[in-house]
Amino acid sequence: MPEWLQFVMNLFLHLDQHLATALEMLGPWTYVLLVSIVFLETGLVVTPFLPGDSLLFAAGTFAALGHMHLAVLFLSLAAAAILGDTVNYWLGHRLGLRLFHSQHPWLRRVLKREYLERTQAFYDKYGGFAVVLGRFVPIVRTFVPFVAGIGAMHYGRFIYFNIMGALAWVGLFLLLGYFFGNIPVIKANFHYAVVGIIVVSVLPMLWEYGKHRWRQRRAAATD
Repeated sequence: MPEWLQFVMNLFLHLDQHLATALEMLGPWTYVLLVSIVFLETGLVVTPFLPGDSLLFAAGTFAALGHMHLAVLFLSLAAAAILGDTVNYWLGHRLGLRLFHSQHPWLRRVLKREYLERTQAFYDKYGGFAVVLGRFVPIVRTFVPFVAGIGAMHYGRFIYFNIMGALAWVGLFLLLGYFFGNIPVIKANFHYAVVGIIVVSVLPMLWEYGKHRWRQRRAAATD
């Protein structure tokens, strides 16, 4: 692979780490790149590996420094997240389980059955609110709208939770980056801070899911 292509791929896949470079090279076009990544991560079930939470956090940090506009970031990235989930929903609705049953080596490697089962467990526990909660869980975030499209939820109900989740997810991480991203200790431990935020945001869900599993096992043991 040519060196220039390797550089572009690295910039795209790890933009959260190289946002300053992107701003210097692309200027206002950086907004387009950010929107594209958020859309692809949420809109295509085959790209769950793209940065999401850390990218939003980094964008908020640069907005605090005056290099980007917070309102423009919020509106454009929230729109990308809503549109991405909408596309992903209809992919699930049209293609459904056929993608997961495909024998293509690349699809089998990316679309792991465990991702589908993990997401389905979300719906079993949280119903429609899983669309909101799933926004804060990497991997699950990409598969939640796809599973909803397979048949877990009517589109009219889905779009309501889709908008609610996108606004909460984008707004939370942008604001956290805006207000805390330039504190020296957080800036020096950027990725640890993002991981910590994700962990704190999903702890209530994990607690409830753990209790749900415990009750299931207890019920099965008494049968």
